[in-house]
Amino acid sequence: METVTSKYPFQQIDLPLNDRVQDLISRLTLDEKVSLIPQYQAAIERLGVGAYKHGTEAAHGISWLGKATSFPQPSGLACTWNPELMKEIGSAIGDEARAFYKKNPTVNGLTLWAPTVDMERDPRWGRTEEAYGEDPELTGQLSTSLVQGIQGDHPVYLKAVATLKHFLGNNNEIERGNCSASIDPRNMREYYLEAFKPAFQEGGAQSMMTAYNSVNGVPVILHPAVMDVVKGEWDMDGFIVSDAGDLFGIVKDHKYYESFAQSMAESIKNGIDSVTEETEETIKVLHEALDQGLLSEEDLDRALTNTFRVRFRLGEFDPAEGNPYAAIDDSVILSKKHAALSLEAAKQSIVLLKNDQATLPLSKTELNKVAIIGPLGDEAFRDWYSGTLPYGVTPLQGVSKKLPGKHVTFESGADQIILTSAANGQAIGITGEDGRLAVQHDIAEHGELFQHTAWGWTSNTLKATSRGQYVTLSEAETLTASADEIYGWFVKESLNIVPEAEGKVSLRTWNDKLISVNAEDGTLQVADDQAASADARLFKKNIVTNGLDAAVEAAKAAEVAVVFVGNHPLLNGKEEIDRPDIVLPEEQERLVKAVYGANPNTVVVIVGSYPISSTWIDENIPAILYTSHSGQELGNAVAEVLFGDYSPSGKLNMTWFRSVEQLPELMDYDIIKGKRTYMYFDGKPLYPFGHGLSYAEVNYKNLNLSTKELQQDDTLNISVQVDNTGAVDGDEVVQLYVQALNSRVKRPIKQLKGFEKVSTAAGQSNTIEFALPVTELAFWDVTREQYCVENGEYAILIGRSSADIKLSSVVTVKGDIIPSRNLYNNTKAENYDDYEGVYLDECKAGGASVHPVKEGAWIAFNDVLFDHGAVAIEALVSSAKGGSIEIRTGSSAGKLVGTVTVPSGGVLQQWSTLKGEVSVETGTSDVYVVFNGEVLISRFQFNQ
Repeated sequence: METVTSKYPFQQIDLPLNDRVQDLISRLTLDEKVSLIPQYQAAIERLGVGAYKHGTEAAHGISWLGKATSFPQPSGLACTWNPELMKEIGSAIGDEARAFYKKNPTVNGLTLWAPTVDMERDPRWGRTEEAYGEDPELTGQLSTSLVQGIQGDHPVYLKAVATLKHFLGNNNEIERGNCSASIDPRNMREYYLEAFKPAFQEGGAQSMMTAYNSVNGVPVILHPAVMDVVKGEWDMDGFIVSDAGDLFGIVKDHKYYESFAQSMAESIKNGIDSVTEETEETIKVLHEALDQGLLSEEDLDRALTNTFRVRFRLGEFDPAEGNPYAAIDDSVILSKKHAALSLEAAKQSIVLLKNDQATLPLSKTELNKVAIIGPLGDEAFRDWYSGTLPYGVTPLQGVSKKLPGKHVTFESGADQIILTSAANGQAIGITGEDGRLAVQHDIAEHGELFQHTAWGWTSNTLKATSRGQYVTLSEAETLTASADEIYGWFVKESLNIVPEAEGKVSLRTWNDKLISVNAEDGTLQVADDQAASADARLFKKNIVTNGLDAAVEAAKAAEVAVVFVGNHPLLNGKEEIDRPDIVLPEEQERLVKAVYGANPNTVVVIVGSYPISSTWIDENIPAILYTSHSGQELGNAVAEVLFGDYSPSGKLNMTWFRSVEQLPELMDYDIIKGKRTYMYFDGKPLYPFGHGLSYAEVNYKNLNLSTKELQQDDTLNISVQVDNTGAVDGDEVVQLYVQALNSRVKRPIKQLKGFEKVSTAAGQSNTIEFALPVTELAFWDVTREQYCVENGEYAILIGRSSADIKLSSVVTVKGDIIPSRNLYNNTKAENYDDYEGVYLDECKAGGASVHPVKEGAWIAFNDVLFDHGAVAIEALVSSAKGGSIEIRTGSSAGKLVGTVTVPSGGVLQQWSTLKGEVSVETGTSDVYVVFNGEVLISRFQFNQ
């Protein structure tokens, strides 16, 4: 399609941007406007507007458009603690996006769906590999840098568009489409919002995606924070997209509205500018909303103003010669420069967890026999958002390149088995071009030899050695050896091999369907649990080669054994599936124990999408490395670190807990009361946040502060000297934490407020400087609904990790003295100081409500001043069956000073303001609202 040039004002580059945007929108018909709301925006040929697609996955490289440079998973990138590197990676991703766009601008859009900024307060989240960890400061800095790299630094044009996701409170997959995260104001303001803010205010992110879940009973797509905070407080001037299927999910999953027209109208009014639903259905529903008067043309204009403002900045409507990004071509895709950057990122992401007796690095000159062992030893897996890897260097390949001419052996630890029918002893073979599994061999030894890998819990894979392909479930629901890799939205290569009586096993598919032998042709196919006979559903697993024994023999014959364990990125935790546990699968821990028993010179490398804990490995294995699935350069990067060609500099982006017993329930989003993350966890972790060792020997000294007394508008300048006293050059991440030493409320044990990655040559020193605005010491004061820097002392802590503080000092801040609470004012119930047995829900009359889940649940308001006592209380309440709220002082079982009886309303969310008598004496006390029955409260106030 030829571009129309300078026919209309919107095509005149000398006009102000907003004038151009408004001119274009004014020329669109209503039908044309409707066609531009879906993710796939229609072409308006009469105006020279091309078709455009919002949404290209780019979590750690361009996905699904063809081979592209692959970087480590974001969970690994976060372990680099290197914003400058993140900006380079973002720029590389933006370059390749431009090149793909040039190939096909209609389909390969420049709106990239990355980075994922969700706070990872729980390592069981199935999508942990997609985000940057548990800390908002680290996440904020890294995601901001990635955004800046993706979007470029030109004052007029954008290289590409970064889309932050998934706003807000999205850290579980279980029932993500209809669950609600209960997040009180302090958690919201100090934690969940803090991660997103820098990428908008400092990085200028031009897009954002809302999350599937609700927050406090309101689907996030409709949550006030979208307009009030993102587009209001943060002045986001880009556009907001809904996640795939989420807008209609308001009706289907949340049951929040009864009609799609209403969900469409209210979502657009609440800031959704681009709808990620099926295009024709979206257009149909938009017209319904317009026809019913639920949506106006002006609402569409606001949305289109936001999307087209960004499209103009991408240079779509301008001559190419004025846009520095328009000339980017195919040569950047898979360039040597990007490959080198991928390797550098992979190296910097590796974390040295343990290194007793300087076990690492290994010596390339002294070693002659090395055994590479484990299910991850000869693999370079991709995850769902990796896209197509151009190549994948495995650890075995990387180590072998380091030891040319030396003896490097490999054993996966997997058994090699032949499956036979328990009924007649016939062996399973492969038949037909599609590779169907069938019972067909009278002699067991003639059956297909499968490599059986146990990935933990109920996940197993079988790989047919004759074909080099995985067993998978076909569309016809038969088992076939036809998959080249373990991959897919539905991971059909996963099998549950269930132990049965007398040493037999049954097979169940990825979606828990029984596999049985077809009586007519012997094929293995899905069968009804009730209908399948016992003879047809049972098999025997005949071990031809014991993987554990083979691994032990390899370890015995080697000078060093390096065991690669971890996870497959699409098994036991992925999008839609949370992890069953945080520990290493027992089969893999058993392998490590056996190898270590055979050869104490054992090194363990954990290759994982998330923290994978093993207290036994930590207590026994002398050296342990961790890396995420690092894409194309995994093996080279690990080998560089193993043999000392690179000194590890990675630091953990999450606390590694010892077990799930150290974690509250998955759906508990209160990091303060739940003692989540390094900020509030007071137990002993396996490895602390920020941990990571090095081959370099580094000392910290000379902590200097610009002053010891500060006002609220001051900035504290901090410097510290880092000396490399060893013989190895290295990178060190200097970490700045703060701690409020006295506060009205529970504050973090320590909180990251800055970090710097610095390279220091052996025998050299560096001075690191931080500028800490006093405003960074603020917390959210629920008594006045504002940020507050409290008067008092604060510890300034410099360390190598959150648990390894090397230097400290104390400063005094002349800040606010928080006054006693005034409950004579109308008070939001969500602004409690403490609670027990409640969660936050919606209030249909406006705002949030407190919803009890048990009898005797309570909320507390501390240090309340009743300077004239109180004789009555008014409360906005709701109850379907009726109940009461008791007002007590001192404690939840303290003096009863009043009761409000709440009659049955028939349904929840039928709100009314009720009064009750109280008898509160003049003075200061803690006030408790105690619930009897399912009574919701939104707001209240005392009367004198």
